Amino acid sequence: MRIAHSLAVFTLIGAATVPALALQEAPAQRPGVVDTSRVSGGTYQTDPSHSLVAWSVDHFGFNDYYGLFGDVEGTLEIDPENPGDAKVDVTIPVTSLAVVSEGLKDHLLRPGKDGADPDFFGPEPDAARFVSTAVDMGDDGTSASITGNLTLNGVTSPVTIDARFTGAGTNPMNKAEMIGFEGTTTIQRSKFGVDYAVPMVSDDVKLMITVAFEKQ
Repeated sequence: MRIAHSLAVFTLIGAATVPALALQEAPAQRPGVVDTSRVSGGTYQTDPSHSLVAWSVDHFGFNDYYGLFGDVEGTLEIDPENPGDAKVDVTIPVTSLAVVSEGLKDHLLRPGKDGADPDFFGPEPDAARFVSTAVDMGDDGTSASITGNLTLNGVTSPVTIDARFTGAGTNPMNKAEMIGFEGTTTIQRSKFGVDYAVPMVSDDVKLMITVAFEKQ
């Protein structure tokens, strides 16, 4: 009888424990979802720690080489009822340049020789800045062509970014409303006065942008 009673008790304990263990082992749901109904209107600021611009150039026709700019700062003004009226203004510090080769980074940021212009950006480059002038929404409601002016190396030129909405929700760390976007575009660096080694190193530079915005 005692053995039967003990078995019954252990069975009840086990039955009660299984749901709790299952809950603990269940994967957590990601807070960001591609759902435009989650987007509320207002002004958002970038999360610089999680926003960056990657770039790639063709190296001598052998392969593509990649680098990054980080700490992107700026604002997004958006009304979900009129997404085509959205305005974006972001700044990309060129000094945040990151590449895996220290020698190449030194070349990209070093001053010109004997007082000449630098081959690339020089040691104290101004930050780049993109300011939107028009947003053309795609039929799917989650993609857009964003036209604006890019200022880089002291030169301003129009650029169009193919952008897509990648998620919205509440940041679990600080409970702020967040919106995420990714975008791509290609610029010609010679238009911005960075023409060293063209065409051995491609004039075309592909930009891959990922930005997280936090509502203010």
